[in-house]
Amino acid sequence: MVTLPVAALAAVALAVPAAASADQVILLPGASGAEGIAAGVGTTFFAGDLFRGDIFRGDIRRGTAELLIDAPDGRMAVGMIADTRHDLLFVAGGPGKAYVYDTRTRATVASYDLADPATSFVNDVTLTPFGAWFTDSTRPVLYFVPLVHGRPGPFRTLALSGPAADTSGAFNLNGIRSTPSGHTLIVGHSTLGKVITVDPRTGASALIAGVDVPNVDGLVLDGRRLWVVQNSLNKISEWRLSGDLSSGTLTEEITSTEYHVPTTAALFGHRLAAVNAHFDTGFPPTSPTYEVIVTHS
Repeated sequence: MVTLPVAALAAVALAVPAAASADQVILLPGASGAEGIAAGVGTTFFAGDLFRGDIFRGDIRRGTAELLIDAPDGRMAVGMIADTRHDLLFVAGGPGKAYVYDTRTRATVASYDLADPATSFVNDVTLTPFGAWFTDSTRPVLYFVPLVHGRPGPFRTLALSGPAADTSGAFNLNGIRSTPSGHTLIVGHSTLGKVITVDPRTGASALIAGVDVPNVDGLVLDGRRLWVVQNSLNKISEWRLSGDLSSGTLTEEITSTEYHVPTTAALFGHRLAAVNAHFDTGFPPTSPTYEVIVTHS
């Protein structure tokens, strides 16, 4: 998910194991930017062109990617999640927008005007058994798009309270993931450098104690294991969460010489695939290439 670049970063050395070897670099051919990634069936992934809104489909086993959806002009593609049961791809669309694509036919299934584009930035999305939840980096809300018989329905807005409602920074809520039941959401807050639980029924939120993650961007959740992409720090930290999700302990930091401001990641067994946004070259970035970097988790 997008986080505005900062001029200077302070890194704190932590005594934890670190992995530092990239398995492969997968080029997104012709991309003008990159930000979001979602796991598909098997070793398939989807990734987006941040500024054009185009969607790529790739395979981490073959190490290739190709253009899947040539989005209409004016769209963006930020965070994304795939609903493989219904061949749908939910995409956060930046200023006030969200989109749902059919990954089989490549058609736009739904387009949402979630909020005023001048005062909102729809940044990331997660899937629950009931539908998809989107974050907004400038407003203290989440947006919910229900799934009704496998089709997206009308959205609603959930007002937040507690730390997730903090809008003191330029970019606030960022990455989002859900527990399998859909009864608890986990969001990353870029300004606070924290990870927060949210009750999707009430909007009440609470900090996950011990999880300090400056430059938090995308999240990956598997059981009680949480991976946090820390974009400008060029690393992904892994945390072990407590059973009640109230606290977490750092277990590993994944780094790579191939990381150039990774923003989001997707899990494939024991491998993490992360998108290079190249925000270190500016915003908009000016890198000639954009890639997916696959490392061991």
